[in-house]
Amino acid sequence: MTSDPRRPKFPLPLDAVVERKPAPARTAGMPAVGGARSVAAAAKARAAKAPVPVPVAAASAVQARASAATAGGGGMASERARGALAARLRAAGIRDERVLDAIATVPRHLFVEPGLASQGYEDAALPIGHHQTISKPSVVARMIELLRDGLAADEPLERVLEIGTGCGYQAAVLSLVAREVFSIERIRPLHEQAKANLRPLRVPNLRLHYGDGMLGLPQAAPFSSIILAAAGMEVPQALLEQLAVGGRLIAPVAVAPSPGGPGQTVTQQLLLIERRNRHRFHRTALEAVFFVPLKSGTI
Repeated sequence: MTSDPRRPKFPLPLDAVVERKPAPARTAGMPAVGGARSVAAAAKARAAKAPVPVPVAAASAVQARASAATAGGGGMASERARGALAARLRAAGIRDERVLDAIATVPRHLFVEPGLASQGYEDAALPIGHHQTISKPSVVARMIELLRDGLAADEPLERVLEIGTGCGYQAAVLSLVAREVFSIERIRPLHEQAKANLRPLRVPNLRLHYGDGMLGLPQAAPFSSIILAAAGMEVPQALLEQLAVGGRLIAPVAVAPSPGGPGQTVTQQLLLIERRNRHRFHRTALEAVFFVPLKSGTI
């Protein structure tokens, strides 16, 4: 895909939209990206020899910094652990190679608490504080794969909105398969933690916002793709209005039990919404999932 010189240049550096702050103490023991300049410089030199599409360049940069950030860590910090996770997801049915490459690139253990780092590459949701979790890698891969359905392997998603940044892991994965990613978080400490987690990777095409995700991000709309990391009884109307015609939205939604039916437990399922035209939306109910509840406001 050729670029249009009249369009704004993307990706944009994360530092351009978030203030610089020192990394939290729990990352102090990891080699700084600047401390592995030779690795990063070599990666940049290789990337400079052949022009590549913007998302591929972003992937190359994040991959180099992921290697630098985890250099010398061994075990869970190794590329082998990330590759093994991607292989398990492929065996479990994920087919989009671009999504699998992104899973194999992003160092998930850097997005969880140090005490849980040994579980960073298990296919499990883990607590990140404030009654929130980092989603299972298989669910992250599945939801992004649904957004990408129908795209060629070398074709990226365009403008993506993520509702619920959390620790920043899914946003980092999205940044490797999309041209632009906007992510919004309603819990201030998690917003700050996501910035700290992502800063060593210098994700170039990701913008983080603090605000009410149920309102979306109208100043950046429309979005070709929207992904929700929390489940509501229905998808907020504001998000539907910000979805571009031809775009896709994937969200977990609560399903109330049938009146008089056995049990009264509220379950959740994935819902894929495709916008066919200005007024028509096509909905497809998919598999059962479990997410934290979608809430309004900021804290």
